[in-house]
Amino acid sequence: MARINLLDTRTTSFGDLIGNGKIYRVPPFQRDYSWNEENWDDLWQDIVVLHTNPDSSHYMGALVLQSSSTSDKEFTIIDGQQRLATLSIIAIAVIEKIQKLVEREDQKEANQERQEILKRTYLSDRDPRSLRYSSKLLLNENNNDFYQSNLINLRKPLNSRSLSKSNQLLWQAFEYFFNKLEEDLKDVVQSGEKLAEFLTDVVAQRLLFIQINVEDELNAYTVFETLNARGIELSSTDLLKNYLFSLFQGPDDLQEAQRQWRRIINTVQMEKFPEFLRYYLSLQQTRVRRERLFKVVREFVKDSQQAFDLLDQLEYYSSLFIALGNSNDEFWRDTPENQPYIRELELFRVKQAYPTLFTAYQKFSSDNFTRLLKLVSVLSFRYTVVSGLNPNELETLYNKVAISITKGEITNPKQVFDNLRSVYVSDEKFLQDFSLLSISTKGQKKKLVRYILWQLEMDAAERPDINEDGFTIEHILPESPTDDWRQNFTDTQIEDMVYRLGNLTPLEPHLNRQVGNKLYPSKQATYQQSIYKLTQNILAEEWTPNTLATRQRHLAKRAIHIWRSDFPL
Repeated sequence: MARINLLDTRTTSFGDLIGNGKIYRVPPFQRDYSWNEENWDDLWQDIVVLHTNPDSSHYMGALVLQSSSTSDKEFTIIDGQQRLATLSIIAIAVIEKIQKLVEREDQKEANQERQEILKRTYLSDRDPRSLRYSSKLLLNENNNDFYQSNLINLRKPLNSRSLSKSNQLLWQAFEYFFNKLEEDLKDVVQSGEKLAEFLTDVVAQRLLFIQINVEDELNAYTVFETLNARGIELSSTDLLKNYLFSLFQGPDDLQEAQRQWRRIINTVQMEKFPEFLRYYLSLQQTRVRRERLFKVVREFVKDSQQAFDLLDQLEYYSSLFIALGNSNDEFWRDTPENQPYIRELELFRVKQAYPTLFTAYQKFSSDNFTRLLKLVSVLSFRYTVVSGLNPNELETLYNKVAISITKGEITNPKQVFDNLRSVYVSDEKFLQDFSLLSISTKGQKKKLVRYILWQLEMDAAERPDINEDGFTIEHILPESPTDDWRQNFTDTQIEDMVYRLGNLTPLEPHLNRQVGNKLYPSKQATYQQSIYKLTQNILAEEWTPNTLATRQRHLAKRAIHIWRSDFPL
């Protein structure tokens, strides 16, 4: 593990970093400059506060740097390029303001000297041959040429619209801060001395970072997963990408890898990639922890061919990964029989089975994959939704099953079930837990309640064509009961029982409006007008905690054969 302790971290300022003769490089494949006006404005407002409060300072977050193996004067910026680039642009804007004073013959010689000192301190030294400035900060392959040629040398682009999006942002950042200096610091921009003081004392010294030095990318990955901090610009996904790209030698291979990576990320989305990668790696190893993803990849991907193999596999599974979380995805267009089970996994928020489903989709027949989806849905409903058991045990077993399917040791859903028997909740426990099940009808949980009532109603009515969206959820004991309801229910019982499944029933919208918060006898008469069997069967003379519990036990007995494995126990 990286030596992440007080010996490796320190508080530092922008001036300490950039003014110490060192060079900071952004890896060539790091993401492009992406800050926009919202980010610039947030930073600028913080700087203005510093300017008006001389004793204050502002924390800019963690800065992760990798030491060079060949020079103690060079560092790779693992995380922090957006912030460092933007602060450098502010320095350029200040220097350009001083240049305007020089052009107006305002203390020309003194301001020329100030300008030269500030350039050497915060930007770079000047090459005596070309008289061009080369930066202490080197950006990625898409931004560095523009940064060096135009920004560092204070040259306006001939046509900013022809620039790439990220280079447009770099130029717009310069224009933003150049204008903000004029708008918000009128007293400062009239004097070269005050401009130099603003850059040196405010921007350079009172914007503070926590500098974290790491020895290699693996340690940087550990830092990211340990911090998991707000303000981290570079994700662990970027770090993985940079490592893979570093394995490609020729430009053609690199371009193909970049295209393939973009296709994967466009499908999966950046924020979901670590989760996706973890599920894929679980086809080969059990219980791959998120913080070990980079280490696992480094262990088995060591050259360009292995990197291409990994990208091929990730691209293959990427569409399935997204489709497993969306029953309406085009992926299921030719297999609509899978959609109900995918929707159930969405409702149950179950992802532990993804590695098993990944490899089964590749190895099983279409019919067997559908049977497996049903099994996973039933098992998840019993284990997770109703019994609320520990998902970690479920994930471990699914990962073992996934590895066995990949190796050809498991070839059909029956064998999957045989390996998952230990987490298939027994009928006895399911009956007990369902009899006490309570689910709020507010927020996202409402869809789950509607689904359960719909399944129970289809079974009771023996009609598979009932519209799930055609009914409202009626609370027999109302959510906001009148005082008359308290004759049968205490306040504690109301709180405990209002969302019990035995207290819920499907009801037509107009009938639901009609019953409102009325007392049970009035409601019960209206229930007999309903088309829904579950509701018609509410025949108790009074509604009490006991009658509610009795009804829920009857529903639980019905649920046992609705959510049941197709395979013999």
